[in-house]
Amino acid sequence: MTETSAVSDSAQETEFPIPSGVYAEKVVSVEHYTDRLFKFRITRPAALRFRSGEFVMIGLPNAEKPVFRAYSVASPSWDEELEFYSIKVEDGPLTQHLQKIKPGDTVLMRKKPVGTLVNDALISGKTLYMISTGTGIAPFASLIREPETYEKFDKVVLTHTCRDVGELTYGHDIVAAAKADPLVGEEATKQLVHVGSTTRETSDRMGRITKQIEDGSLFEHLGLPPLNPETDRGMICGSMEMLKDVKALFEKAGMTEGANNRPAEFVVERAFVD
Repeated sequence: MTETSAVSDSAQETEFPIPSGVYAEKVVSVEHYTDRLFKFRITRPAALRFRSGEFVMIGLPNAEKPVFRAYSVASPSWDEELEFYSIKVEDGPLTQHLQKIKPGDTVLMRKKPVGTLVNDALISGKTLYMISTGTGIAPFASLIREPETYEKFDKVVLTHTCRDVGELTYGHDIVAAAKADPLVGEEATKQLVHVGSTTRETSDRMGRITKQIEDGSLFEHLGLPPLNPETDRGMICGSMEMLKDVKALFEKAGMTEGANNRPAEFVVERAFVD
């Protein structure tokens, strides 16, 4: 169960002057999923342009030199607000404060969005595999509500692996939202497949995504053939260990890593929050 939250103590008891070169936006809503995970939405700067799947640098006006961390924008490029999905770290330089924000608080955002988890960095294909662990699902929350994703690929497979069942809730929520979306709902209902799995708590589907790819159980579950560089494309976002292992599996299958200036068969995001 989730709870819409207003925490008792504000993250911004004392506000410092806003640094130059950043947007200062207001928190619209906060929702806590577990004691480790929450999402928040902020107002969108009128001048901001970004591609679905990119990330921005987020901070708080609580110091003369605010701490900034990379956060994928979890809302699509056309959304009127910006959504972010975050972990909570008790002594994290940013997240120990960020987890306490409430509607009306100010969040800082640097003005330049960047990232490799964008449709432009992939050549067209038949099946797109979005491989995520934990909060690494955030950029895919944006991409599964982006019309171009369904124009470029026939099938979109979103995998999300977490330790416990409760940590999969955000994935279920964003997939349901995509399928109900007036803009992409029809396409998402036909083309989007969601595979959630756990590594610790017992659930309907268990096991690390690397093992599911390696032993073929993922493809058997989906009714799809093994990875094929001619038809399959991939995006990877999550823990460092998972990134390294899935990258190796994609390369073993003959797929080449791409970039914004050199589109190829798969891309990796290496930006993380604290």
